[in-house]
Amino acid sequence: MGWNWRNGFQEVANTRPLFLTIYATVVIGVIFSSFYVFSAIYSKPLVDSSISWLSSPPSAISSHNVDSHPTEPALNFSRSATVGLTTGPQSVLMPPIWQVPSQTKKMPPLKAFQLTKELVQQRVKDNVIIVTFGNYAFMDFILTWVKHLTDLGLSNLLVGAMDTKLLEALYWKGIPVFDMGSHMSTVDVGWGSPTFHKMGRQKVVMIDSFLPYGFELLMCDTDMVWLKNPLPYFARFPEADVLTSSDQVIPTVVDDRLDIWQQVSGAYNIGIFHWRPTDSAKKLAKAWKEMLIADDKIWDQNGFNDLLHKQLGPPVDEESGLVYAFDGNLKLGILPASIFCSGHTYFVQATYQQFRLEPYAVHTTFQFAGTEGKRHRLREAMVFYDPPEYYDSPEWNEFMHKLPFPAGTGGFLSFKPSIPKSLLLDGQHTIESHFSLVNYQMKQIRTALAIASLLDRTLVMPPLWCRLDRLWFAHPGVLEGSVTRQPFICPLDHVFEVNVMLKELPEEEFGPQIDIKEYSFFDNPSLPRQVKDSWLDVKLCQEGSKDCHASNGTSPQGILRFPKRSNEETFKTVFSSFKDVKVIQFSTMQDAFLGFSDKANKGTEIQEPCEAVCWYMVLCD
Repeated sequence: MGWNWRNGFQEVANTRPLFLTIYATVVIGVIFSSFYVFSAIYSKPLVDSSISWLSSPPSAISSHNVDSHPTEPALNFSRSATVGLTTGPQSVLMPPIWQVPSQTKKMPPLKAFQLTKELVQQRVKDNVIIVTFGNYAFMDFILTWVKHLTDLGLSNLLVGAMDTKLLEALYWKGIPVFDMGSHMSTVDVGWGSPTFHKMGRQKVVMIDSFLPYGFELLMCDTDMVWLKNPLPYFARFPEADVLTSSDQVIPTVVDDRLDIWQQVSGAYNIGIFHWRPTDSAKKLAKAWKEMLIADDKIWDQNGFNDLLHKQLGPPVDEESGLVYAFDGNLKLGILPASIFCSGHTYFVQATYQQFRLEPYAVHTTFQFAGTEGKRHRLREAMVFYDPPEYYDSPEWNEFMHKLPFPAGTGGFLSFKPSIPKSLLLDGQHTIESHFSLVNYQMKQIRTALAIASLLDRTLVMPPLWCRLDRLWFAHPGVLEGSVTRQPFICPLDHVFEVNVMLKELPEEEFGPQIDIKEYSFFDNPSLPRQVKDSWLDVKLCQEGSKDCHASNGTSPQGILRFPKRSNEETFKTVFSSFKDVKVIQFSTMQDAFLGFSDKANKGTEIQEPCEAVCWYMVLCD
């Protein structure tokens, strides 16, 4: 407190007794109050991050706590001092991440969440701040993004909220958040939409607002995750003004050096880039913002690329890999796509595995099923954080039925895919051999979807093998110069339109909806023990052979022998005895199901695979 306690009490001793009493009372009161305040701030135990980030906010923001109609226009970030904030390492408004505020505590007013230097200062460490932003539709992506960073020991992060609903939800989960004043819709806006482009422009304005604060800025999209602490890597290039990721799919290096700028043909991707608060970086950010404000038809990423390519070269030196760009003064580095991965170098090429490198990040680009496809890819890679209910909860399944995507409630169904070696490995990798392989797998999945519908179970998709890549432009099957192996396990959105499969469709036309899970579902460490321990193996057999008949009796090993080509009624009768079993796994789907008998709803036969919602239908006979 800056007092000299000894001199203070000596002075008291020389005063009259009345003043001594008053003075002592005040001192004791100050000590007691200080003790109480510090106890209130620091005595609350940190909530386990594996649980607290999934918790729900206790209540909605009341109208008297938050101004629901701020007067600030969109794209306006205030730099005025925020009321009630300090510049220390922590504050009441900015407690440790994941420390959930007391449910009896009122939410601070909206103006307390304005972007200011003082607010950012509370989270900065080693002069670096890590930032993402989004609306409420990306809440689960943001939670995943934050969880990965905190698991890596990084707490110098902030999330920009584009709507009040997200700001409220993040605050009640203990995540540092600031208000972007965007008044944006809380729903998914879709890639390429006008609102999507508006989001991109706000990112640029935000960068232009952050840099004058004097902090290094690591700006990220929400549809990416951090797998390794990147800050030591960025520190290797102290001269760089900007370090950016790219859409490069052909490796230019096989180690962890920066990509060779002369060989990079892919666009610089603004989903992951690091800015230093240099004059050159500030000049670039300002020029970028002015370009986008002047012409609302320019895509933010294209504008960024155009500016940097105004002048590209010469190299800054012979060693670093940096290059002069933009105005000839800005020092640019292109992050290696093998470890700062795109959706292609991570999910398709698995470049980092082939080069024996540790990836720093994965960004869900190069995919074909919108937000649902991005979420599914991250789940396939087991890097997406879902609540425990995602893995096993009747209440969760009941809730899922009310959402705009399918939800099974009877446990899980899986099968062991059967693929002949000739389809997988023999012959040339051609369109014909690729489609023969894919359609062979689709027939099995088609049957599994039918059985999952019969038994009201969620289908755990099998891994899918492809011989050729999928891209939105003409290509030779596998991009020349890439390291894509043939065959390879391809993402589900390479074969199925995941966003359509997860879309609520009229039951009278499409039948009961079927929920699906990613192929890695059973390998996920988050899968609870009660699911792994509740398992029934079903071995298909030829009816009439030994111990092969339609019954619910299992072998001593817990295996159920079930006749091939069984009809709908047989499935329902036999498996009604196993409703409480969490997982039913079939040994194969070859000839497993004879077909539906309900002609009014499903027809007598299962649709051919090329009639399914799938991009391969164009090659059907």
